[in-house]
Amino acid sequence: MPRGDKSTYSDKQVRKAEYIEESYEKNGVSKDEAEARAWATVNKQSGGGEQSGSGKTKSGTAKRADRKDSARRAVATKQGRSPNGGHAAARSSRTGSTSLSDMTRDELVRKAAEQNVRGRSRMKKDELIRALS
Repeated sequence: MPRGDKSTYSDKQVRKAEYIEESYEKNGVSKDEAEARAWATVNKQSGGGEQSGSGKTKSGTAKRADRKDSARRAVATKQGRSPNGGHAAARSSRTGSTSLSDMTRDELVRKAAEQNVRGRSRMKKDELIRALS
């Protein structure tokens, strides 16, 4: 396919590019620049024309399942758990006898949150240690 050939783009992509191009032209951008920006936008949003790629062979059901699994793993990580049900940070399961300097910054921030220390999210590790001691 020669460079600049738009034959593999869907009708929807072509309409979108035309609409974007018109919008740029109304704002005073030259015709050539408006066209280039419009197609760059379409390519960025949809990945270009009907290209072969990893997404073509996957069914819609499989894509939905992958998205759901990815979201589940993201929530687990955010909550401090590993996606498979364990605890992400092995150190956070330690007993309270651990000294503050042995704790990670994230552990110190959690401890500061329990004690309602103001400004804890912006503090460095040594500042958190001082605030908690």
